[in-house]
Amino acid sequence: MKPIWILVADSSTARILTAENSASELIEIQDFFHDEAFQHEHELVSDQPGRGNDGTSGGNHAYTGDVSPKEQESIDFAKRLAKHLNDELNQNKFESLFVVAAPGFLGELRNSFSKSLEKHITFSLGKNIVTHTPKEIRKHLPHSLT
Repeated sequence: MKPIWILVADSSTARILTAENSASELIEIQDFFHDEAFQHEHELVSDQPGRGNDGTSGGNHAYTGDVSPKEQESIDFAKRLAKHLNDELNQNKFESLFVVAAPGFLGELRNSFSKSLEKHITFSLGKNIVTHTPKEIRKHLPHSLT
């Protein structure tokens, strides 16, 4: 039987833990850090917004993005994690995945997961417990990990 993987994450840190079966302890196998999440928004933007011309009146206006630079960093981190998990799934490293993430970041992860990865997610929870110990994390998971 392939191990069960548990992803615990927020917009700056992610941890992957594993359990061989529903009774075994959680063991941390990987960490991910997204240092850009700790930067101030002005440090993430290298320049002022671009300018555009509306064409008819000759007035110029600044372009504004739909997401802030901080939000974009969160999206990028979610995509990075989703790609890693998808690659590991393709190498048959795990059979089922439990996802526990800060509520806002859980949405970013869900938007980034591939359809094939989604089929292996057996549990998800919107809660920020990334700094908890494996024993504390285990308390937030279903009693049976299968």
